[in-house]
Amino acid sequence: MIKAEETKVIVGAEMEWGLMPNHWHLYHREIVNASQADELGVRISSVLWEKIGVGGAVLPHYHDVAEIIHITAGQVKLLRDGSWTLYKAGDTFHVPAGVVHSVACVGDSPSEQISIFLPVESDAPKNAYFNTHLVEDTYTDKLRL
Repeated sequence: MIKAEETKVIVGAEMEWGLMPNHWHLYHREIVNASQADELGVRISSVLWEKIGVGGAVLPHYHDVAEIIHITAGQVKLLRDGSWTLYKAGDTFHVPAGVVHSVACVGDSPSEQISIFLPVESDAPKNAYFNTHLVEDTYTDKLRL
């Protein structure tokens, strides 16, 4: 595992929207891939910024990773436990590995979401909230404009 030593910036406007195969009007930008996660020293399969066009959908599916889906724009319906329910920007879904799910755009504008794909490990160590450590006040002078 290689540990990153500097903050890297990925500029959204410079990223291309790629069409996801096997779904309807689904586009994505990969904001963290597995190799970038390795550089950061974290366990993530992928983090996607997804856009679902009007009438589009992530078709029903399941996978071998857990997924966290946070809706950032628009309205969607979520297939969950065999039925569809309406949700909107600000809502978040936690989808366990192996669970069938689907997200479809509803309304007259595209929806957007951040989808985080996390490996599932039977012997994973317990998670804990992160610690933040403030540094000397040498950077905040430049913060004031």
